[in-house]
Amino acid sequence: MFYLSKIEHKLPLPPSRFVLPIREAIHMELEKLFLDKVIANLGLCISVYDIRSIDGGFIFPGDGAPTYTVVFNLIMFRPFEKEIITARLLSSDADGLRLTIGFFDDIYIPASRLPDPNHFVETEQKKRVFSGQESTTNSSSKKGVWYWDYNEQEYPIQDTDVIKFRVTNVSYPQIPVEQPKESKPFAPMLISGAMDDDGLGPVSWWFADEDEDEDE
Repeated sequence: MFYLSKIEHKLPLPPSRFVLPIREAIHMELEKLFLDKVIANLGLCISVYDIRSIDGGFIFPGDGAPTYTVVFNLIMFRPFEKEIITARLLSSDADGLRLTIGFFDDIYIPASRLPDPNHFVETEQKKRVFSGQESTTNSSSKKGVWYWDYNEQEYPIQDTDVIKFRVTNVSYPQIPVEQPKESKPFAPMLISGAMDDDGLGPVSWWFADEDEDEDE
């Protein structure tokens, strides 16, 4: 899930940093530049781990800031395919679930990868939509709760649950030239997942099964 990525970067150091020791000043500039940013194919930068080397400090004509060649390690968040991750529910609609792990929110579980059989209850209309059946309301208003139907019981997926899912894909979409007003905010990194295997989904489901087995 977390990796060290070695980066080499030419870094201009603004004059406002000159009062600091050179290593501390460069570390602060690297954090400003990379922290909480997504680098395509590397992932989301969590922290500047260390600085391996600093070279240069040349001032180019017409530029008042010295430029250094810095080699450093970043701590990157990049899940691998089939990894099992624990998250919480951020939102739920007829298209599936959106999950969060606190520092990253662009995790999506499509309806087709939820435990089957299932059904969806729209919040406003209080209408059930079963797996394989389409809702008649507008997609943007289909907020509600997904339920797994098992042994004649309904198991809800709620925002209070700790949820386990399996990573199926990590993608880095290209920045769109134009984005429709109705579309979701652009996300430079997307994680797709699945909950259609044993042991996945809300942890409370499986604890409940263990309790029932012990009672029997």
